Amino acid sequence: MPMDYLTIARRTFSLEIQSLHALEKTLDHNFEAACRLILGCKGRVVVIGMGKSGHIGNKIAATLASTGTPAFFVHPGEASHGDMGMITGDDVVIALSNSGEVSELISLIPLIKRLGAGLIGLSGNNKSTLATSSDVHLYCGVEAEACPLNLAPTSSTTACLVMGDALAIALLESRGFTAEDFAFSHPGGSLGRKLLLKVEDIMHTGDQIPVVAPEQMVAEALMEMTQKSLGMVTIQENHKLLGIFTDGDLRRAIDQEIDFKNTPIKTVMHHSAQTIAADSLAAQALFKMETKKITSLVVINALGEVVGILHMHDILRAGVA
Repeated sequence: MPMDYLTIARRTFSLEIQSLHALEKTLDHNFEAACRLILGCKGRVVVIGMGKSGHIGNKIAATLASTGTPAFFVHPGEASHGDMGMITGDDVVIALSNSGEVSELISLIPLIKRLGAGLIGLSGNNKSTLATSSDVHLYCGVEAEACPLNLAPTSSTTACLVMGDALAIALLESRGFTAEDFAFSHPGGSLGRKLLLKVEDIMHTGDQIPVVAPEQMVAEALMEMTQKSLGMVTIQENHKLLGIFTDGDLRRAIDQEIDFKNTPIKTVMHHSAQTIAADSLAAQALFKMETKKITSLVVINALGEVVGILHMHDILRAGVA
């Protein structure tokens, strides 16, 4: 009989979700105490854990660090052979162990206490050595693992991971951490580019801007538009924007059989051009283009002068979209 993999997957989901619902009900004042301890930390948060708990601890440390709480992971085995020097009395240690009795971790508790560092324990046993030795203990116990043998850490590691996420988010909101703060810790990713890149960083400027005077003929405007390859031309007077003429306007002019050589561009230009400020975020420009269903924006300064052109291709090349 073939295995029913979908049923197994759904059962796993269900068991782990049930464990999280049960964990939610046990959440108490200790969570608040843990948040206060970390917020009062003058050093950094050091996360430690063995085995699967160590993998979860690594992720918790990474999440904390990327959301405004300086943190890093230390392996308990390495801590016993020199890495204890990475922990100071100004730090707060978050120790993960489902049983709360892992020897490699428990052996570090007296050293942590001697340093004077704060200790937050995450375990599934309120009476364990870790629980009773911690300044604050966060219960992460589950009735059973999702593993049918009740052996492989599954529900318990999920519970611990979610508790870590809850800490990170509570601290994030308490610190007033913003999307821009998040982007500064992710400058190499697409999110960083979306949140930090400004219009002025990627717009076309100077001689790259297609521009004609209002009295020039449509034919001259078409030559300028072709040379600058932005699918549009601005009509300016004393650097002030009067209007634009786009590929779409060109198609309409052809349909109307306009005499390009003898028609001033001001008679066929589009007066209500979409503009944006140079210091606006590129993400804002993208939103405006998508909302207005256009491919370019005229960039203006506080005086209403044209200082650049931003095309959709510029945004795509910058990796913002």
